[in-house]
Amino acid sequence: MSRAEQLEQALAALEQRIAAACAAAGRAREEVTLVAVTKTHPAGDCALLRDLGVRDLGENRDQEAKAKAAEVDGVRWHFVGGLQTNKAASVASYADVVHSVDRPALVAALSKGAGKAGRHLDVLLQVSLDGDPDRGGALPADVPVLAEAAAAAAGLRLAGVMAVAPLGADPALAFAQLAEVAARLREDHQDATALSAGMSGDLEQAVQIGATHLRVGTALLGRRPPPIR
Repeated sequence: MSRAEQLEQALAALEQRIAAACAAAGRAREEVTLVAVTKTHPAGDCALLRDLGVRDLGENRDQEAKAKAAEVDGVRWHFVGGLQTNKAASVASYADVVHSVDRPALVAALSKGAGKAGRHLDVLLQVSLDGDPDRGGALPADVPVLAEAAAAAAGLRLAGVMAVAPLGADPALAFAQLAEVAARLREDHQDATALSAGMSGDLEQAVQIGATHLRVGTALLGRRPPPIR
């Protein structure tokens, strides 16, 4: 079986899961965007997914993402990994959406990079649901101040929130907490409607609480090869 056929079959199975999850939640499939997380997979896979109709691709390492973005056009690039401020200008030069904004210094760096590149970025505020600083994310109590900074930053559009379910936690409970943070955010920023949550193992729970973006890698592309150097 060719790689194109493998991806076509995996995408069909994944689409069935997403459609079933949407039906169970009483939502339309069109309400949910699939972000195919292609990290460590070759640019050829990105192109094949694009040709299969996947228009949103996610990466988590700047060097790898930048190279793929230069090679594969016709898609929206989502940066989904932790981001150092010294990489922000580079990411702002090609990413359309950054999911991992968790501190004011990063807001400022992305804004500066977007201005330099003459681009506009959608940004999602990453929310920590377990308080573990090693996993990134702003504490829920810190989201309002971070949101104000992002909303006021030139070149950025505050699009919503993002989170990863804590290790060993019930994802349904974790995502319910994220949905509460998202609802409070919309009270002051009504256009910040994006809710990025759910991966290969917990996308159903994410759809149930209103996720608008699912970040799926393994269920679509298979086990990851070693990182591209």
